[in-house]
Amino acid sequence: MKAEEIREWDEVEIKARLKELREEQFKLRFQLSMMELENPNLCRQVRRDIARLETVRKERELATTEITHIAENA
Repeated sequence: MKAEEIREWDEVEIKARLKELREEQFKLRFQLSMMELENPNLCRQVRRDIARLETVRKERELATTEITHIAENA
């Protein structure tokens, strides 16, 4: 998953994917603690995907705030 792809998604898709990834992250952490996880790199991948999604959400939030601020000062 790349940030460019995520930027094309709407807010609903991003929230849904975040929810899925957080659930997956919980399961992976549990498996890791029980020594059942075959590929520990999955934890890193999921964590980074969550960070990408959160970054895009924050970018949008800042852009909206900036537009609102410009409109108020105009």
